[in-house]
Amino acid sequence: MRSVRIGVDTGGTFTDVVAVDEQTGEITTTKTPSTPANPADGFMAGIAKVLGAAGPETVPSGIPSGTRVSAVVHGTTVATNQLLEDRVADLGFVTTEGFEFILEIARQSVPDGYGNSYFWVKPPRIVPVHRVRTVGGRMDHTGAEVRPFDEARAAEAARWFRDRGITAIGVCFLHSYANPDHELRMREVLAREHPGAVVSISSDVLREYREYERSVTTLVDAAVKPTMRRYIANLSERLGMPFSVMKSNGGVLSAAEVVHQPITTVLSGPAAGALGAALIASTAGHPSVITLDGGGTSTDVAVVVDGEPSLTTEGSIGRYPCKIPMIDIVTVGAGGGSVAWVSPEGTLKVGPKSAGADPGPLCYGRGGTEVTVTDAHVFLGRVPPHLLGGEIPLDADAARQGVEALAGKLGLSPERTATGILEISAFNQSNAIRQITVKRGLDVRDFPMVAFGGSGPLLVCRLIDILGLPAVVVPPDPGNVSAFGLLTVDVKNDYVRTFVTRELSLGAAAEIFGELEAQAADALDREGFTDHVFARSADLRYYGQAYEVRVPAPAGPLDEAWREEVLDRFHREHDKLYGYGYRDDPRHGVEWVNLRVSGIGPITRPAIRRRPYGTADPGPARTREVFYDEWAPAPIHRRADLGPGAVVRGPAVVEEYGSTLPVHPGFTATMDEFGNLEVRRDHE
Repeated sequence: MRSVRIGVDTGGTFTDVVAVDEQTGEITTTKTPSTPANPADGFMAGIAKVLGAAGPETVPSGIPSGTRVSAVVHGTTVATNQLLEDRVADLGFVTTEGFEFILEIARQSVPDGYGNSYFWVKPPRIVPVHRVRTVGGRMDHTGAEVRPFDEARAAEAARWFRDRGITAIGVCFLHSYANPDHELRMREVLAREHPGAVVSISSDVLREYREYERSVTTLVDAAVKPTMRRYIANLSERLGMPFSVMKSNGGVLSAAEVVHQPITTVLSGPAAGALGAALIASTAGHPSVITLDGGGTSTDVAVVVDGEPSLTTEGSIGRYPCKIPMIDIVTVGAGGGSVAWVSPEGTLKVGPKSAGADPGPLCYGRGGTEVTVTDAHVFLGRVPPHLLGGEIPLDADAARQGVEALAGKLGLSPERTATGILEISAFNQSNAIRQITVKRGLDVRDFPMVAFGGSGPLLVCRLIDILGLPAVVVPPDPGNVSAFGLLTVDVKNDYVRTFVTRELSLGAAAEIFGELEAQAADALDREGFTDHVFARSADLRYYGQAYEVRVPAPAGPLDEAWREEVLDRFHREHDKLYGYGYRDDPRHGVEWVNLRVSGIGPITRPAIRRRPYGTADPGPARTREVFYDEWAPAPIHRRADLGPGAVVRGPAVVEEYGSTLPVHPGFTATMDEFGNLEVRRDHE
């Protein structure tokens, strides 16, 4: 009996599915339209489709006879979409007496600089003040109890929420990162007085100081918990087997565990794409790359250094800061569905508004009324008049009429208008790439880029010129890289403890690391792992700074050599990020802030096989009128016909099932032994 592992990534437009045969390593990919009303429908349709393609006769369950599904890993946008759409109603907040306005005070963070401060009004709080209850009791920053917990007041607060039907509640008490006892007692009171409530406490969600960020992160967890529990329960019932869910930190967790920490899934899909691209690139000899995941609504970019995507704890989803470890991803509203429009000043703009999947671009023929980036590609002939190898026909005439009408408003030719739409979209993507590189102290010209996603490869030639990239790697089946990435991911949980000190006690630090590693081991045991890997790190800063820098910490015993190694890494990382450091300046001491442990359960990653088929010098399948600098017949190549060493010289187009690569004049695309197309500008 053949055994397969399946990755399912649910996007806004399509659900991408990958199946890997565990015996042969054969990879099967497919896509199916997403179903926003109930994402589980698209999930199940995708599994049935990939298994039907991967095996012979299918049984009523949708699983081919003779096939065993050993594992399913899911990348989901359920939590993300709820936050982006601001669906956080009926949420309650319990905090320390005297701190009921913590969400109103927040942080002094003015968008677009202080020049706009007179015109900026803080957005609505995630919980309005009339749904905040306070409870007496107080810990100090060391965890010592200053005032006892007021259980009578706690019970009164619980009944207040119960009587008003508020069933999602976040609890964040002052200094609970140092001692969670009062929060644990509050949870017990809520369970007794309001058993129907879903409760998140900050010492479980984020045991780290900074009350505002910890409060919001806890409330976001409480807000998405009911939705995620319903979705996971529905999916578990329909799938009929255990499965895992991708987390924002670059790990996975069983669905049974992830319902207790749903906030960890808020960047589920983009994280999988960055990891899949990292493995593909390192196999091809590029350990450090920029990843670009182009979808229908947005484009996600990240940086991979020495095979590992950069992590951050300063992320946000929509307007909500989420201080959980997540892959450092910048998202820009520049996808295939981004709408082109004319500003009041009469200039052409593109995005961030998107036509979405329904009604979608004009060429979808579903009632769309606005020109999009996809329409511009179709009009210029750079995309075929169909998607998914002909499964979804496109209305090229509708795209042409829309572009011509927009061109009339601008007083430009249709070709210049469509080219301008793509140029603006390329600059929007390049700005996101600069945020993730230049603003992090990295030179973008040092990094090849991996472009994937349905729309990811479409603008790579322009990005090479705009950014000075040395090359762009376009993997096979680029539309399914995120789904493939799901099958490359270890189980991973993160644990943190705030420990602010300028004179680090190695004994105390060893005790904290031991406690965190014990927590991580318990979680890995529940996931069925006997092989545990622990990765330590620490957050440090120069004394007087407001924010810190995270650096990896060595394994093994904590001694003076260990301390010096961590300090050396901090000085080097601070200098790389900010251009200066105080390694040899005794006036600027170093302060330790947080100690962290990641518990990792390693898996066997699928091997990326060499490409044994295709020819090194295939002729084009056909020609089509394509506009680059002018209208001219361009050779159209089928990617499946290309073998190792094949070179496609622009102007040309390379087509495959899930994506298209336009090769502009002056560029070449060369296929390597793993089936990747490396795009470079010709040397003059």
